[in-house]
Amino acid sequence: MHHDWHSEQYVSDWIAHDVARDPERRPRLQQMLEMAPFPRAAAIEVLDVGAGYGAVSEEVLKRFPNARVTLQDYSQPMLAEAQRRLAPHAARLTYVTADLTDPAWPQAVGGPFDLAVSAIALHNLRDPTTIFACYRAIHDLLRPDGRFLDYDLFFAGAEGHIAELKKVGFASVECAWVDPPRAILVAAPAAR
Repeated sequence: MHHDWHSEQYVSDWIAHDVARDPERRPRLQQMLEMAPFPRAAAIEVLDVGAGYGAVSEEVLKRFPNARVTLQDYSQPMLAEAQRRLAPHAARLTYVTADLTDPAWPQAVGGPFDLAVSAIALHNLRDPTTIFACYRAIHDLLRPDGRFLDYDLFFAGAEGHIAELKKVGFASVECAWVDPPRAILVAAPAAR
């Protein structure tokens, strides 16, 4: 399937279709965020990788009302929609247009972060080498006591992704939930 993430019309149509998945997806996002080892009141720095129109960031802000979130996406129309949707939280949000296939994307987002989250995004890169390079970049953007939470589609199973997360430096990686091809992976840079 070809996605035209730079087309405002395509993105608008895609979002209209995607929102219909909320009743199934929102509980998964909430379940994923329960894996973050931070108190609700913590003023954590969060990176939303492939943030799209802000659905994950919206859940982050509900769970952690004092969080500051950097939303990264390749699509300016998606981030524009996120900005519109999340306007009440504007003071705590930063938007970064960056392509995850560009090795310089980590410099664009800043950091370090306490938490990195991603949902149904990284599989869109299609190329395992590129996805694994993102894992290394995310690892390097996290503080030692940080976490990476990834809810995604793992068409060949999550095992290879778990092994690669460990290979790039995550000390512990677990599959917290699985319903193939979907799974939630939880990765910590330092041993717990």
